[in-house]
Parts: sequence; C-alpha cells; structure tokens
Amino acid sequence: MRRREFIALTGGAAVAWQLSARAQQPNQMRSVGVLMAYDETDPEAKALLAAFTQGLSELGWTDGRNLRLDVRWAPPNTDAMRTYVKELVALQPDVILANTTVVTAAFQRETQTIPIVFSIVADPVGSGFVASLSRPRGNITGFGSVEASFASKWLELLTEIAPNIKRTAIMFKPETAPYIRSTFLPLFEVAAQSFKVTLILAPVHDDDEIEMAINALGHEPGGGLLAMPDNFVEVHRARIVSLAVRSNVPTVSQSAVIARDGGLLSYAADFRDIFRRSARYVDGILRGAKPSELPVQMPIKYLMVINLKTARALGLTVPPALLVAADEVIE
Repeated sequence: MRRREFIALTGGAAVAWQLSARAQQPNQMRSVGVLMAYDETDPEAKALLAAFTQGLSELGWTDGRNLRLDVRWAPPNTDAMRTYVKELVALQPDVILANTTVVTAAFQRETQTIPIVFSIVADPVGSGFVASLSRPRGNITGFGSVEASFASKWLELLTEIAPNIKRTAIMFKPETAPYIRSTFLPLFEVAAQSFKVTLILAPVHDDDEIEMAINALGHEPGGGLLAMPDNFVEVHRARIVSLAVRSNVPTVSQSAVIARDGGLLSYAADFRDIFRRSARYVDGILRGAKPSELPVQMPIKYLMVINLKTARALGLTVPPALLVAADEVIE
C-alpha cells in the first residue's frame, strides 16, 4: 500500500502564525466544544475523533488535565444537532470544532464571536463561511475536504473500472450538500459529455429514496453511481453499498470508508489526516491566534481504495493500472 501526498493550493504557504508560547507546556485549563456529524456508534467517526484528540495530545493538550473537551454526536439537520449546537455555544468554549457543512452553518447562525474550526467542508467559500481561502475573515476557518475539479476524476475512475457505464447518477441530499448543484454539477456535466455518459441527478432524503434511485439504475445494464461528498451519504453508506451490489451498480465514492465497507472504489482526501491537522488550528487559537489569521487549508493526502471483493461480486475486472495506483486494495 502506498500513500501519495499532494500539496494543496492555499497560497502555497503553511500555517501563518508564529507564537512564542509554542514551546511552552500549556497549563491553563481551556475548553473545546466538538460536534461530530455522526452517530456515536459509527466506528469511522470514532477514528476521526481519535485522530483529533491525538493531534491535540501531541501539541500538549490533555482532556481532564489542561483541557475540557465537550463532545456531542448528532447527524446533520436533526433536532439533536440543533440542540447540541445551542448547548455547546452556551458553554462558551474557547474554540469549537465543527464537523461538516451543515454543522458549521448551524454554529455560524448561533455565534459570531466564538472561534470555529471546521473539519471536512466541501465548499467553505460558496457556503459563506469564509471570504476566501487565504483570508477567511470573521470567526471561522478550517479544513476543506475536496476540490470541485474532482468531479471529472470520479467519473473518469468510474468509466475506467466499469467501461460499460452508459448513465451515471450522482447521489446527494440537497439539504446537507447544496454545493453539489452549485459547485460540482457544472463540472460533472462537462465531464459527462467527455466520457459520453448520461448524467442523472439523484437527490435523496431517506432510505426509501436511496432504494428507488439505485433500483432504477439497476433496471438496465450500464448504470453507475457516484456517491457525493455529503455526510448524509456517508452515514447511509451501508444501505447504499448493499443496494448497489444487489442491483449490480458500480459505485465510486469520495469517502474511503465507503469502499472499505463494501463500495467498489473511492478516491478522496484522508479524512483522519484532516482531523489530525485540525488540532493544529485549535491549538493555535488556544494560544492566541485568530481564525481570520489562519488560511483555510485543503487536503494534502488523498487515498484511492479499491474493493476487489465487490469488483468480483459485480463481475468486474479491475485494470492493472488502477491496482498499481491504489493506496489500499481490499481482498
């Protein structure tokens, strides 16, 4: 397995702040609020949070010693999420870690003063969180999860691993991923023409709509699925994966965990690395940096995961070039 590293285009600079306190061991009790956009039982979500707390520990922050970490768990656009957003803001933490676009937007509505670091947001400028990647302004900064140019790459990978694809659905929930239409769709339309694939929008809101969309793709040969950068899609990955295999629909996703859990192929940022890096910004703010001084960072590590077991179930032969390029191959 190989891990390829890509340097994100965020002005070409690393973190901009220089703090004299960096070398000092933090001893004052500080507080960080965290809202994870997952069910607490999700193993991948636990791994993401562990990457964040490990990053904090490496920077000298230990929960219960010099840090109070208030963690809440709730899928986006639920009553629990809205309740926890208000609850964490009321605690007045020194900084908030917001996971996903919907959670960040909810915190943005509640506070313009508490520093917010977002982790895994697809379109921070288009979502209105920051003025620009290099100059965030306001009280929000953080770590993006994907570049819009990946639309063409995902479609290319789908047609490469499943060359008989004739039509492709892009699946997302409009309320949790509004950027799919505004940012990604124009690029998908161009790519679809290039690869001679008919593009289908598949907005979904629940398990029933997921099933209807995938069953429709499977009614005739040549249907493929792109699982979009959307927390709703990731949370519902088990349903999507099982239906796609049952309906013989090859699926490419933007989340490694989807391929690990039975999807065909994923090409995406290393989300655990993003959470680990998010700890650096939280640390910087705890030591005096302002969010407006910290440029939004894009991913620097991307992973391609191929699930050979799923490929065999779909009757596909994975091209050798893809196997060589993969960072992780699941037998």
